[in-house]
Amino acid sequence: MKKLQNKYLTRALSPLLAGLFGLLMAPLSMAQTPATNYPTKPIKLIAPVAAGGGLDNLARKVAERLSKNLGQSIVVENMGGGGGSIASQVIAKAAPDGYTIMVSYVGTHGTNPAVRKLPYDAIKDFTAIGMIGATPNTLVINQDLPIKNLKEFVEYAKKNPSKLSYGSAGPGTLTHLGMEQFKLAANIFMVHVPYRGIGPAYTDLLAGQTQAMFPTLYAAMPYIKSNRVRALAVTGQKRSSAEPNIPTFKELGYNGFDGQQWYGISGPANMPDAIVKKLNAELNKVLATPEFAEQMTSEAMTLMPMSPEQFSTYIKEDIARWTKVAKDRKIEIE
Repeated sequence: MKKLQNKYLTRALSPLLAGLFGLLMAPLSMAQTPATNYPTKPIKLIAPVAAGGGLDNLARKVAERLSKNLGQSIVVENMGGGGGSIASQVIAKAAPDGYTIMVSYVGTHGTNPAVRKLPYDAIKDFTAIGMIGATPNTLVINQDLPIKNLKEFVEYAKKNPSKLSYGSAGPGTLTHLGMEQFKLAANIFMVHVPYRGIGPAYTDLLAGQTQAMFPTLYAAMPYIKSNRVRALAVTGQKRSSAEPNIPTFKELGYNGFDGQQWYGISGPANMPDAIVKKLNAELNKVLATPEFAEQMTSEAMTLMPMSPEQFSTYIKEDIARWTKVAKDRKIEIE
């Protein structure tokens, strides 16, 4: 009789136990599903600049190839202003679900944190997803200067301390901090003339209103090839294959000039590891595509695939690099 009662009791409780088990497992299932099935809808990739220009073009090239790999469209949204700080604030506050990410670069996650008081933490408020690549910076001068190489430039600067000025894309940019780093290393003086962007800075360099500049090699290439400026040295550990005749600062006796205009992909803090790893793996597949690699090489960019951990370390080291330069030169932008 007792066995019969237990049998009926078990039958009666089974649906209830099953229901309770389902309720307990539901949150775990819901937490795992988004990362497992990601992406299930379009992804927004924010380019922290106005439409047009190098970073915007790079964002669209990466988005096109990455969307094919992921099987979902990636929509590029331009959000300029504040040297990339406006876009960075949006990402820092976005849901960490992998559907809102950005092209982080040396401005947003390198020089800005070094010279500005920002309403976000460039490390703690973001998830480093992966590096895309970097293009070196190059010291270029007006062709009318009686100078053929870096040694002569330093000698000329020391003999003519009041005759040299250099333009930049604006205070606190890499074109500013890079030249300040060189001034300190070479013990020379030049007046800084900041512009609202690299375009007007080039205009005055070509006209002889300024005598030098520290732009990216990619931006300088058209002027170098047309002999409108003379390139003296490039940053980085080795010469660029795009302009192999330009020596590195290191070759010429100046160590520590490894800063470059780099680009990567970042998202809000606390993104699920599975989503970060998936985005990183698919991004690295894009970088390994021969067609994409060839195109980037022709644009003076060295592709630099990294794990999320390696990219995070790279960002921290770059912020430390420019923070030291800013501190040494007493540069702080309000």
